[in-house]
Amino acid sequence: MDNIFVKIREEIISVVKKAFVECEKKGSLPHIDLPEMLVEVPRERGFGDFSTNIAMQVARQAKLPPRKTAEILAPELDFEGTYIEKAEIAGPGFLNFYLKKDWLYDALHIIQRKKERYGEVDIGKGVKVNVEFVSANPTGPLHMGNARGGALGDCIASVLKKAGYDVTREFYINDAGNQIERFGQSLEARYLQHFLGEDKVEFPEDGYYGEDIIDHVKEYIRQYGDVLLNKTPEERREALVNYALPINIQRIRDVLKDYGIEYDVWFSEKSLHDSGAVMETVEFLKKNGYTVEKDGAVWLSGEKLGLEKDEVLIRNNGVPTYMAADIAYHRNKFITRGFDWVIDLWGADHHGHVERMKAAMTPFGVDKERFQVVLFQLVRLYRNGEIARMSKRTGRAISLGDLLEEVGRDAARFIFNLKTSGSHLDFDLDLAVKQSNENPVYYVQYAHARICSILRKLSEEGVTLRPIESVNLKLLKEPEEIELMRKLAEYPEEIALSAKTLEPSRITRYVMDVAGHFHSFYNACRVRGEKEELMMARLTLVDCTRIVIKNVLDLISITAPEKM
Repeated sequence: MDNIFVKIREEIISVVKKAFVECEKKGSLPHIDLPEMLVEVPRERGFGDFSTNIAMQVARQAKLPPRKTAEILAPELDFEGTYIEKAEIAGPGFLNFYLKKDWLYDALHIIQRKKERYGEVDIGKGVKVNVEFVSANPTGPLHMGNARGGALGDCIASVLKKAGYDVTREFYINDAGNQIERFGQSLEARYLQHFLGEDKVEFPEDGYYGEDIIDHVKEYIRQYGDVLLNKTPEERREALVNYALPINIQRIRDVLKDYGIEYDVWFSEKSLHDSGAVMETVEFLKKNGYTVEKDGAVWLSGEKLGLEKDEVLIRNNGVPTYMAADIAYHRNKFITRGFDWVIDLWGADHHGHVERMKAAMTPFGVDKERFQVVLFQLVRLYRNGEIARMSKRTGRAISLGDLLEEVGRDAARFIFNLKTSGSHLDFDLDLAVKQSNENPVYYVQYAHARICSILRKLSEEGVTLRPIESVNLKLLKEPEEIELMRKLAEYPEEIALSAKTLEPSRITRYVMDVAGHFHSFYNACRVRGEKEELMMARLTLVDCTRIVIKNVLDLISITAPEKM
C-alpha cells in the first residue's frame, strides 16, 4: 500500500477490534457494536504517533468510564506483524500508539519506487468534478481577487486530480448581460468623445472608467477611423464590443497561461442565451411550480425552495437576469454534462448567493451537497510597508499581469496559497522578490537547489545512489533524520486531507515544513565525508526529500530550480 498512513490506521483499527473480541470472550467487556473508529495523529508528539478515542466512543455501551475501558482493552492489544511498538493510555481514556521506525524506512522505499507519482491517493475513485474559478468579467484586466482565486482554484483542481478525481478546470466567460451592455456604452462614449469632444458626450455614470477602454477606442480609430459615427447607437456598440471583447478574452487567456493555469473548458455565457438554454431552464422551473409571477416579471419562488425571498428570473421587459443564466449554467454542468461534483470559487462578497444557487439546483434533482462553493477573502498588496494600489510600470491599478512582471509566477502562486481561503491575505511585494529565507518560496526552492547541489557534487566525485534495496536505512536514527522521514511520509496524507477540505494551503505549508526539516537535517547531519554505508543512507534520504519537494512544487505549478 502506497499511503502508509492508511495502512497504519487499518492496523490499529484491526488490533483494537480484535482486542474487543477477546474482552467479550473473557467477559471483561460486554458485546459492543463498534462505531467508525477515529485514528488521528496527535498534535503533540509526546502523545504517540497515532491515537484513538474509541474508549470514549463506546462508553455508554461498555457502561464503564472510558479510562477503565481502555485499561481493560490495553492488555489484549496484539501488535505482532504490525508497525506498532507499544500503546499507552492517556487522559480520560485515549489509546496512544507508538510505532517502530520501520514505517519510516518503508516510506522511503515507497518514495523511491513511485518517484514523481509519490503522493497520489485514490479517495476520488474517478468521480467527475468540475472546478470553475476566476471567471472574471471580460471587460478589463484581471485584478488581485482574480489572482488569488486563480491560484486557489488551480491548486484545488491539482490536489483533487492527485487524489484520484476526474477533474475539469473551467472558466465561465461572462460575455452576456448588463456588464457587456455597460462595456458597449463605455466604448461608445469614448469613441464619440474622441471625435466630438468630452464636453459634448456624457460618459455613463455606471460605465467602465479604466484606461483600457480608451486604449481600445484609440486602436479601433487607428484601424477604422470614423466609420461608426453615422451608425445607430446599437450598431456602434455592437461593432465596438465585437472588436474589444475578443481582445480582452485573449489577454485573460494569455495572462492566466503565464500564471501557470491551463483550462480544459472556456464556457461562454452568451452560448446559453443563443442556444435557448436559459429560457428553457426558466420554462422548466415554471412548469414544475418553482416560479411566481408579479409586477410583470417571473420570479424564482423563495417559499418553494426554503429561501428568504423570491429572486427575479425574467424582468418585466422580458430580459433574463444573471440569476436565470447562472441556474441554466449550473444545470448544464450537472444535467447536460453529468458532473458528479461541482466546485465554484467566489469572492467572499458573493456569500449571500451561495444558498440561493444550492437551492436552485434541487428542482433538477441535484443534491445540494454536490454543489460546493469555496469563498475566498480579499488581498491587500504592500510595498515599502504601505498599501500599494498602482503598478510601478504603468501607474495604473495593479493587475495580475503587473504582479507577474513585478514578482514572478512562482512567488505570486506560492504566497496566494499560503493562507486558508477564508483568511484575509496581506501580500508583501518587497518580500516576494527577496532572495532570503524570509521569502517562503525562496526558502523552499533553495532547499531543492541545495539538494541538487549535494547530489551533483557527489556524482562528480563518483558517488551515486545505490538501489534502495541495498541501502541500510536503519542507520538513519538521528532526531533530525527521523523528523525529516516522518514529514516525507505524510505527503499522501496531506493530499487526502487537502482534497477532503478543499484547502490547498495545507500543501504549501507542508512543503515549507519539509524544507525546514531538511535545512535542520543538513545542519546536523553530514552526508559527504561519512562512512560509505551511512553516507548512502543519508544520500537516499536527501534524494527522497528532493522527490517530495519537486512533486509538491510541480503540483502547485511552481519551478523547482536545480541551481540558485
